[in-house]
Amino acid sequence: MSITEYMKAQKLGEKRYQASVSKNEYPYLPVLDDIVSTSDIECEVSLGLQNVPLDHVVGTATSGRTTAFASNFMPILDFKTEFGSKWSALCDSHIEEGIHDPIKAYEYMNKYYVIEGNKRVSVLKFFGADSVPAMVTRKVPKKNDTLENKIYFEYIDFHKQTGINYILFSQLGSYDKLREYIGLSQGENFSEDARMDFNSARLSFEKAFRARKGGETLTITQDDALLVFLSVYGYTALKEMTPDEVKESVDKIWDEILLSSHKKENVVIPKLDPVESKKKLFTRKPGPANKLKIAFVYDKDPENSVWIYSHELGRLKIEEIYKDNISTNTFCHIDDNEKLAECLNELAEESYDVIFTTGPEMLPESLKVAVEYPDIKILNCSLNMATSHVRTYYARMYEAKFITGIVAGCLCKNDKIGYVADYPIYGTVSNINAFAIGAKMVNPRAKIYLEWSKVRNANPKEHFRELGISYISDRDMISPLEASREFGLHCNEDGGIRNLAMPFHNWGAFYERIIKTILDGNWKQEEKNEAAKSVNYWWGMSSGVIDVICSKHLPFETMRLVNLMKKMIKDGSVSPFYGKLYSQKGIVREDDEGNMLPEEILKMDWLAENVVGYIPDMSELIDDAIDVVNLQGVNSPESLELKS
Repeated sequence: MSITEYMKAQKLGEKRYQASVSKNEYPYLPVLDDIVSTSDIECEVSLGLQNVPLDHVVGTATSGRTTAFASNFMPILDFKTEFGSKWSALCDSHIEEGIHDPIKAYEYMNKYYVIEGNKRVSVLKFFGADSVPAMVTRKVPKKNDTLENKIYFEYIDFHKQTGINYILFSQLGSYDKLREYIGLSQGENFSEDARMDFNSARLSFEKAFRARKGGETLTITQDDALLVFLSVYGYTALKEMTPDEVKESVDKIWDEILLSSHKKENVVIPKLDPVESKKKLFTRKPGPANKLKIAFVYDKDPENSVWIYSHELGRLKIEEIYKDNISTNTFCHIDDNEKLAECLNELAEESYDVIFTTGPEMLPESLKVAVEYPDIKILNCSLNMATSHVRTYYARMYEAKFITGIVAGCLCKNDKIGYVADYPIYGTVSNINAFAIGAKMVNPRAKIYLEWSKVRNANPKEHFRELGISYISDRDMISPLEASREFGLHCNEDGGIRNLAMPFHNWGAFYERIIKTILDGNWKQEEKNEAAKSVNYWWGMSSGVIDVICSKHLPFETMRLVNLMKKMIKDGSVSPFYGKLYSQKGIVREDDEGNMLPEEILKMDWLAENVVGYIPDMSELIDDAIDVVNLQGVNSPESLELKS
């Protein structure tokens, strides 16, 4: 009999037992009957013979044998008992010929509870086996709104399609992401060869991940970390990497894995104001040979895009200010991932020092290049999309929208105001609500009629005309080639358009400060004291990145009110999201005092009570909007997971 092995296993069990008692935790095996009741179960489904991962076998179905084991399945009864003898005999059998008889188990929420075969599981776990054959019955829970439940039903669909039962995620939408990365569409069969390839690739990553110190303390699972790896390197590359190459790649992106864990804990906070840059003793000296090479990457031409034109104005400003220290170039029509990857790699090979990518859909490719070229400073214009290798930047446009809402509320004659939004993404919803709150502050009867320009068959102008709406908040500005005056807050009366106020992105103020920080040698300074090594700029009116430009058509007293509100927003004495707040469905903030936290404003997914309209889902959007909304949409799987 294997007395020595039993004694070793018993010591492991006693150690776990004592550790559990010291933490006031249940020291024995979890019992499924104590965890779930019949009323919680929708149905039972026989899955037949499965090869079950042993690290997912966590407990026993009934309380009959639970006190014979510590919570790690190691024995704690004395060797001289009948239990000890049977365990040792089973150990001898495993050493001589292996354990082949399947156990019986229930699967519940991607965990397994043994009906028959607890000692077999114990012996196999002691010897470090990866899996055990099992006749499995799934207990399917009733659906509810908890995050764990939603993830589990995503797992059920993935398991049915692939037969893979060892993937464990902690974030909603992850199984769909995995399908995307491995090139598997919904409903497509997963062949045995494809399954074996995936098993091999995941095992390669697992070995590298477990070898990395600190992985065991993360709040995400190993498979969550695998998704981070695949988002940077891709599935094909992982399959072709040697073990040493996988380990090296895991080391390169470890900060991204850590950041993913921090994002799950909601500890990534944007920087709301610029830090004054102090020039260091040793900095880059001006001169033709030392000029900072800066690239601006655009998906369109500045003449044809309002968004790109605003960034181009910022580029021209820094060229004028730092003409002796920098050289800038623009790269236009980089409008798909293949072009972007080619462009960014060429810029890296040409030794560009700084690269600005100006749309959120450009972030994934920006990250891939940043990982391979860590000395290049890459910044991406997006909101709430933190990475440790690429800094992100955006502007608090809701401050300007709040002011234009006040103007609209003051001037509209029938209490109806139109608002045209584009993408249902982070930032857009807070802009809408700030505008609506501003209008209601000066006109309690004001209603904001919301239209989305990126919804299929949208015709905001016609709808507003039918409703008799004259005052409209439209796109913030127009591109040089457009003759339309339908931008900013405007009034359409008597067949003519009068522009009243225009929210303005002054990207030049942002780019000026960033370039100064680099030239002064303070780039790395901002990463200090950041738990996740992530820098995310979200500057507002106080930094000069946002402003409101008023036209001569604005009444004098309304102009005075605008200037007063600008001053108060800049010094922090007023905010649209102060005190008690009401949505279309009721109170969303009870406190009569204080402001909403920045992260609450970032993730806003409700509309103010005086907004007439809704937030569209993905199925309603035009094709050109899908990529952006997938990344930053308030109803995307990632955002829904964060709210759960």
